[in-house]
Amino acid sequence: MANVAVHKREPLVRIAKRDSMPLWQSILIRVLSIVLALVVCGVIIYMLIKVNPLEVYKSMVEGAFGAFKEDYKFFNRRTWITIRDTMMLLCIAVGLAPAFKMRFWNIGAEGQILVGGIATAACMIYLKNLPPVLLFICMIGASLLAGALWSLLPAIFKAKWNTNETLFTLMMNYVAIQLTSFFVALWENPFGSNTVGIINPTGKEGWFPPVFGLDYLMNVIVVMTITVGMFIYLKYSKQGYEISVVGDSENTARYAGINVKKVIIRTMLISGAICGLSGFVAVSGASHTISVNTAGGKGFTAIIVAWLAKFNTFTMILISLLLVFLDKGAIEIASKYDLNDYVASMITGIILFFILGSEFFVNYRMIFRSKEKEVQ
Repeated sequence: MANVAVHKREPLVRIAKRDSMPLWQSILIRVLSIVLALVVCGVIIYMLIKVNPLEVYKSMVEGAFGAFKEDYKFFNRRTWITIRDTMMLLCIAVGLAPAFKMRFWNIGAEGQILVGGIATAACMIYLKNLPPVLLFICMIGASLLAGALWSLLPAIFKAKWNTNETLFTLMMNYVAIQLTSFFVALWENPFGSNTVGIINPTGKEGWFPPVFGLDYLMNVIVVMTITVGMFIYLKYSKQGYEISVVGDSENTARYAGINVKKVIIRTMLISGAICGLSGFVAVSGASHTISVNTAGGKGFTAIIVAWLAKFNTFTMILISLLLVFLDKGAIEIASKYDLNDYVASMITGIILFFILGSEFFVNYRMIFRSKEKEVQ
């Protein structure tokens, strides 16, 4: 039988993973994605409110860093609030980094923050007569221990019975919310208000002290210390190497003699402890109270920060600042231009969509069909 030529058409586009990309090129793609997002948002803004988009973007900057005046000081109160919220988000993202690098999907940061906040508030209420240094040691230790213990249960179940850590940690968030509601009812002040109120408003026992006259500089010092420490731990320590190996392949880790169960439990204890410490930063360094809104959804937002930064804690600083800036800016334009929260959230969502989309082009390349190939 004569051979029959079969024409097989290639797909129009094929997607292949990149081996590597120069740093300047990856930065350029991300910058272009932000510029394109601003253009799209500008068109939408003009269609909705017929206002120059540049004025809207100026309002976003003012919402995060304060109004522009002749005597404008960059480090005004709005700027420091933005820095404070950035540090809070950064601390949570740093806490998630080791677990996520190990491919343990810790979705329970919200609950770990809350239990850390409960432990901190309890120390502020019951141990306020201790010397300040000793009180802070107790608060730090209690928040670390609470967060670590809250993450221990899903870690053990994952290590021993390979349970789904995503569902386990997510469900524990709801338990933490109810636990917080219990303590809010226990500590409510004034009675019947269903809120704790500001803890120790007179003597400010347990509050972060001002540093050089700045209320939130201590937040920066604490969180940046954790950020640098986590970078060194993940990149240069033996345990950081074990986390990377387990994250790449548990079978390879076992072949190399690594105790996978031990690494899982140890890493989750560290992750939960730092998220618990975030509760300490939130209660002692920011709100000075505890409520079910203390975490405020930051535990989920921090997942975006950790992923976009590829678990590099220094990169997380910029991404955390960007997300907080977008949030503050969205609130400002919603108020200034009488927009509802959905429009402001939509603008923030579009920018995030383009930023996340840029990661696709950083990690993958598109190969277009050049010609038909004839297969005999």
